[in-house]
Amino acid sequence: MSLIIRVIVNALALWAAVFLIDGIDVTAQTTAGQIGVYLAVGAIFGVVNAIIKPIVKAVGCLFYALTLGLIGLVVNALLLMLTNWIASLFTLPFHIEGFWPAFWGAIVVTIVSWLLSMFLPDGQDD
Repeated sequence: MSLIIRVIVNALALWAAVFLIDGIDVTAQTTAGQIGVYLAVGAIFGVVNAIIKPIVKAVGCLFYALTLGLIGLVVNALLLMLTNWIASLFTLPFHIEGFWPAFWGAIVVTIVSWLLSMFLPDGQDD
């Protein structure tokens, strides 16, 4: 159940990024198609974050320390661009037009995900 909620949170955060940032687009024609794209890309983004991000943090921990964590913004943008590339392999109509839209989109996705996660149970009921 937690996995489904995480995908939905990612999908809503991606919707916010598409809505707010020029250069990030979903070109599905129908509302159902758009919802499907957001859910699929949300799942891809969740897998990319779960697998790649810990590896990057472990390998680049010195850069995180030297930049006081600001390199994380660049890493998140690159992970969003990787998500875009994987989505294109599945011919999903999700497009990011370069690094800067990915950079600002990653910030929006991070903030929206964080805000939505504040209202969700953490699964650790004592």
